[in-house]
Amino acid sequence: MTPQEQEIKKMKDSIITEMRLIFKANMKIFDWDIPENDDRVSAKMIVDTMQEALDELKAEVEAGKYDNY
Repeated sequence: MTPQEQEIKKMKDSIITEMRLIFKANMKIFDWDIPENDDRVSAKMIVDTMQEALDELKAEVEAGKYDNY
């Protein structure tokens, strides 16, 4: 197992928890800002936006932007 594989094994749960916290924080903001918010619609929009950001990060990684981070 590589050092990177060992590290991600230790950090995986934390990364997932952090992603869920970002999602939940944004869900609360939608509920605060939008009377009679449709939570399912908001959740989908937030997830779609998070996925867009992840896709952009993935493209940057593949382009080598973080090779010497």
